[in-house]
Amino acid sequence: MTDVRTGFSAAGLRRVSETLRDYVERDEVAGAVAMIFRHGELIQVDAVGARDRAAGLPMRRDTLFRIASMTKPITAVAALTLVRDKLIGLSDPVDRWLPELADRTVLRDPDGPLDDVVPATRPITVEDLLTYRLGLGWGRSSLAPRLFALTADPIASAIGVADAERLSPDEWLRAIGELPLIAQPGAVWRYHTASDILGILISRVTGQPLETALRERVLDPLGMADTGFTVSPERRDRLSVLYGPELVELDRPATTAWGEPPLFPSGGAGLVSTADDYARFAHLLLNRGELDGVRILPPELVDAMRRDHLTAQQHSAPPFNPPLGQTLWDEQGFGYGVQVRTVPGATSVGTISWPGGLGTDWYADPERDLVALLLVQSANIIVAAEWRSPLGGDFLAAVYGALD
Repeated sequence: MTDVRTGFSAAGLRRVSETLRDYVERDEVAGAVAMIFRHGELIQVDAVGARDRAAGLPMRRDTLFRIASMTKPITAVAALTLVRDKLIGLSDPVDRWLPELADRTVLRDPDGPLDDVVPATRPITVEDLLTYRLGLGWGRSSLAPRLFALTADPIASAIGVADAERLSPDEWLRAIGELPLIAQPGAVWRYHTASDILGILISRVTGQPLETALRERVLDPLGMADTGFTVSPERRDRLSVLYGPELVELDRPATTAWGEPPLFPSGGAGLVSTADDYARFAHLLLNRGELDGVRILPPELVDAMRRDHLTAQQHSAPPFNPPLGQTLWDEQGFGYGVQVRTVPGATSVGTISWPGGLGTDWYADPERDLVALLLVQSANIIVAAEWRSPLGGDFLAAVYGALD
């Protein structure tokens, strides 16, 4: 039977639940929380398996998850509030606030020696950071190992960066500023680094620590009380264990690396959140910048965030070395900190999302007026924005299959 208001069939929703339970019963993941919304109404919540297998603690709706790269869209929205307030402009060079990035040089060959450079033809702009086209980031280049080593803790330890450097934001940006770009600003898309730079930009423009700025500009107005860079002692029993291959424990609540304020709060991967909190953020973007009478962004800025900014050449050039992400931009584009569906497929055209490499994903589909979230805690189950397990695809197929 199908609910005429929401368009979901009861049998289809049962299949969503069964899909998740099957993965837990096969020990492919310890547990999961999933949520489905239609027309702003909560349709279904699934909390299956365990947040802590050893302690026998079940997964719950309010379980805390390390959301890794799902931090990136939140950082992008916070940066756009600075545009809203006319503190920065999208086309502004960042040199005024980030002098470490002024007067760039660019490698003649992205894979070539670091001393074979030419001057940058223009400065890096705010929009270059929002679209990951500043000319620097994870992906193909001779700088890839160095940039990966600059991953901030605690995410660095979670994804196994053995030689990660512990640096403050200012020290980190100085290290970035010593590197040449791998391409002229605006020319190529590369991953992650731009979001960490955006976090420093937000902090310097506002004169506040990044978490304070995020809280005042995004988290508190949206009622996202469980989202932040640290997990306080009274909330640690709600934090899921982070698992690795064969369900080996990588981070436990009692001793979690997220228990203390990080030296470098990563605008690219540092936050912890819940399904309910992130659902509110997804609905903000679905509703073009407003939720429950609170407007965070003007509609035109959300429209720009949800629009594909990649050129045809950037769509045809995989950013990562094979076999990772070789078809990343075949059916997707990139806006401001989010990927955008560009052709019909698993989701509708215009659907926005961006996953976290520790097993978290979300989708906001304007055409169907639908939000879906799937949160697990399994390191490197998502790599190069693609699930390395069929779980992600199976969940999405079950959600859309449940629609009449």
